[in-house]
Amino acid sequence: MKLNPLEPCPCDSGQPYKTCCQPLHKGAAPPTPERLMRSRYCAYKLGLTDYIINTTHPDGPHYQANRAQWKRDIEDFCHTTNFVHLAVLSAVGDSVLFRATLFAGTRDVSFTENSLFRQHNGRWKYHSGTQTP
Repeated sequence: MKLNPLEPCPCDSGQPYKTCCQPLHKGAAPPTPERLMRSRYCAYKLGLTDYIINTTHPDGPHYQANRAQWKRDIEDFCHTTNFVHLAVLSAVGDSVLFRATLFAGTRDVSFTENSLFRQHNGRWKYHSGTQTP
């Protein structure tokens, strides 16, 4: 998906993509776990699979050694999912509670997750998450 940098950021921050998630997607370090979480949601929506992989903590349960297969799996998820809305419910320390509204075709696959982030080589990375009802 191509996005005009002046359009609102897909992470629903209310800021233009150019000043919100785009700098992170281009290599800037996310300053907080919330910013990383928002930029990852945005990356899923835009199909930026390398960003998702590169911002996943190597000690987390989602990390995969087979990068090619992992990339294909993420691409499949991105292409079959409609990312409708992101709402950050709270962000405290290294955890972020959010609600993602998603659809797989006409099926609602929305979820609420408490994500845990850890530093790795001086940068925030997604470690793991627990879905809540």
